[in-house]
Amino acid sequence: MKQQTGSSVFLILLCILYIFASVEAQTCRPSGTIRGKTPPPGQCNTENDSDCCKNGKLYTTYKCSPPVSSHTKATLTLNSFQAGGDGGGPSECDNQYHSDDDPVVALSTGWFNNKKRCLKYINIYGNGRSVRAKVVDECDSTMGCDSDHDYQPPCPNNIVDASKAVWKALGVPKNNWGGMNIYWSDTD
Repeated sequence: MKQQTGSSVFLILLCILYIFASVEAQTCRPSGTIRGKTPPPGQCNTENDSDCCKNGKLYTTYKCSPPVSSHTKATLTLNSFQAGGDGGGPSECDNQYHSDDDPVVALSTGWFNNKKRCLKYINIYGNGRSVRAKVVDECDSTMGCDSDHDYQPPCPNNIVDASKAVWKALGVPKNNWGGMNIYWSDTD
């Protein structure tokens, strides 16, 4: 009888562990899709190798991002925050354009956190260096393929979209700018 009780307790604990692991794995799942539309001529800025939406292609959307820690893994991408750049309109946080010579970033929707990180600084770690950058915009993971988003697809949920100044500060050779695994954290 004691052996059956011990086995039952073990099975219950195993089930609880499985449930918690499943919940953790599901902390950020896709929230839907949008169907791409071909941009009107000249309406998708491909500066910095930006992608344009493809007609009929389904793009995954997210309302969340992976959990933030003191060492949050992300993909660093290149964006222009200047007027006429591939970032589209003015920045979400201050309705201003920003020089690509300033270390500024846009964060995926979940990390942007309804503007709670607006105009705050994050530390970015990559290529054996670090840089402090100001959050000025959202890299929208919920919408895309329209004029507000320069006819670009929605951002993945793990993006730190950075100005040229960030890439330079990290010492990444210009021919390698575009997509790089990095870590980031909030500053104190």
